Amino acid sequence: MTQTPADDGQTAAEPPTFGLGRIAQVALPVKDLPRAIAFYRDSLGMRFLFETPALAFFDAGGVRLMLAAPDAQGAGDDRRSSVLYFAVKDVDQAQRALRARGVHFVREAHVAARMEHHDLWMAFLEDGEGNTLAVMSEVARSRRG
Repeated sequence: MTQTPADDGQTAAEPPTFGLGRIAQVALPVKDLPRAIAFYRDSLGMRFLFETPALAFFDAGGVRLMLAAPDAQGAGDDRRSSVLYFAVKDVDQAQRALRARGVHFVREAHVAARMEHHDLWMAFLEDGEGNTLAVMSEVARSRRG
């Protein structure tokens, strides 16, 4: 293992190889979903992807923008901040690696959506400042039970 000098003059091990990278989705709470859909689609010209009863999804240059109405699961607490969703290959491996670093998960890995060819798995954590983050993975149904 390569050693690097720490600020206090001690040596410290290199950081572990696992790390979060690409943001795959951002959740934005909205009060009026139909009005918000019209604004993002018609006024801003964003590409509309799909809609569920309390959610709408847009393409923001390869990052999904999820508009969440107050009655969407987890969106009814009147928060006004976004949720960052980080793409990972394996949600379980990401949870293990992050837990080993002391990260607290507020919701375990679960299927958030069943798509035609894959399931969308997510796990939610908080950053200690009251902000919610998530790790998410699109998993072919044959790869996971």
